[in-house]
Amino acid sequence: MKNSKSLLAILVLLVGIGTLTSCKKTKVTENDGIEYTYVKEGNEKAPNGEFLLYNLEISTASDSVIYSTNDQPFPGYLMANDSMPVTNGMDEIFKGLRKGDSIAFEANAKVIFGNNFPPFLKEEDMIKVRLGAFEIMNEEAIQAYFEKVMAAEDEKKAERAKERLVEEDKIIQDYIAEKGLNAQKTESGLYYVIEEEGTGDPVTPGTTMHVDYAGYLIDGTLFDTSIESLAKEHDIFNENRPSYEPLPVTVGMGQVIPGWDEGLLLLKEGSKGKFIIPSPLAYGENGAGAMIPANSVLVFDVDVADVE
Repeated sequence: MKNSKSLLAILVLLVGIGTLTSCKKTKVTENDGIEYTYVKEGNEKAPNGEFLLYNLEISTASDSVIYSTNDQPFPGYLMANDSMPVTNGMDEIFKGLRKGDSIAFEANAKVIFGNNFPPFLKEEDMIKVRLGAFEIMNEEAIQAYFEKVMAAEDEKKAERAKERLVEEDKIIQDYIAEKGLNAQKTESGLYYVIEEEGTGDPVTPGTTMHVDYAGYLIDGTLFDTSIESLAKEHDIFNENRPSYEPLPVTVGMGQVIPGWDEGLLLLKEGSKGKFIIPSPLAYGENGAGAMIPANSVLVFDVDVADVE
């Protein structure tokens, strides 16, 4: 008899837990009919003009993450505005978001992304969304917050750049040995070869130099050049480019990537040379367009046509 009572108590407890779980608040948007569930419900609405910070994760039905603020330096944020127009279900959910809310829902890709859904998805593919608002800040506070986060991210990026310089130095040395180059290295990590010395006075920051160039990935792929015949030879000629001619650069002023800024100061009028530039002195972790991937070592042939 005692065992029966214990079993009954366990059953009652389990039923109670199931009831609590099923009692999570669920709403449906007027636009698009998105059914969304409050995993946790907040109660503090951001005043108009202040900012609500949130984390967001969007994934496929098989839990493959498409986008997450956790992968970004900053969380998402929106400015509270009661008069903000609402055109779809996603707008409704975000407009109603309060500090402390944790929301989960699913809908098809067309509903979640509108007409801008990723090309690897079909509009009927089901998408999972997890959304949580965690803080309210005024303009001054959010600016200070982002400055703090950015400073921390800059420190991390600088550390990663140091590691990349060490890793890529070996790659560059192998390239130099393979090509039989007589290259010199600067303190920053730039390698350069002066093939023709040139004439005139040493160049100083603020000088404008006109430079013909050809830029290659370290595997030999040409990604850009100021020389029309070379562009045509490598099938990268661009008819919409205004002209193929020496590029004017005011050196030492941050107009170009750091490797160029430093390297051009080593040349004179008439100089020809080669820069082998590690990625932290080029386009770094971001790369540049489709032609230059992230963390790419770049090789430039340069010819100083004129110095003003």
